[in-house]
Amino acid sequence: MDAPVALVTGTSTGIGLATAVAAARAGFRVVATVRDTGRADALREAAGQAGVEVDVRALDVTDPDSVRACVDAVLGSYGRLDALVNNAGAGHLGTIELESVDAVREVMEVNFFGVVAMTKTALPHLRATGGRVLTVSSVGGVVGQPFNEAYCAAKFAVEGFMESLAPVAAAVGVHVGIVEPGAVLTAFVASVQAQDAPAVAGTAYEPAFTAYRARTQSAFDPAAAQSAEGVAAVIVDALSDPQPPFRTQSSESAARFVGTKLLDLDGSRVLGATSAWVTAG
Repeated sequence: MDAPVALVTGTSTGIGLATAVAAARAGFRVVATVRDTGRADALREAAGQAGVEVDVRALDVTDPDSVRACVDAVLGSYGRLDALVNNAGAGHLGTIELESVDAVREVMEVNFFGVVAMTKTALPHLRATGGRVLTVSSVGGVVGQPFNEAYCAAKFAVEGFMESLAPVAAAVGVHVGIVEPGAVLTAFVASVQAQDAPAVAGTAYEPAFTAYRARTQSAFDPAAAQSAEGVAAVIVDALSDPQPPFRTQSSESAARFVGTKLLDLDGSRVLGATSAWVTAG
């Protein structure tokens, strides 16, 4: 019962699933959360194939009662919490003229306020163990990207929140960090495009969106994109590192992409690059 306990959100597929399994293989007792435990078959199968156990529990990060109940249940079962991995999130494509402000609020609820709620609820218990909060952000939390206005706004907010919290949390013994993946080979992007692309069809924005989608599909080509397991390895390293950095990119390509913004004092390099994404040819 001395193994550290890690609570990982959003583990039904992709990065979250891979992280839950990788953390269990690294010696953590993993509480892997999903909104619907009936959709956890892939997670359980992956854990079984890896020869590890994960404790699958229900959690909706946008529901305060669900957040409190989940964290309380983890403490009731294990008596401690050593790490929180904020991974749960939802993609979204669109542009503000074509969508409602309520749609933008929904994106913020999942991707930002869900992170805030989980972090707030876990912090007292992480103080008790000298634990850590690790949040999966995105290169889209540093570089704003076309047709990702709401999603990038949420990830920018996550980055600002965590960067501001980090020194305060460190003063009470809790490490706060973020991991920034770039293009990752999961079903995430394809499912988002299938859901949101029809809203752009037939509008003045369709040519720009067509160019953007072509560029995105090339970036997420299997030969170019990082695997979910590759990102999970970076996350687990950050969980285990005795002196982890605040910000970690999950790949060399992600580091190069983020570096463009960090060296771009007037914004011209970023806008020069992203403007080309929405230009045909």
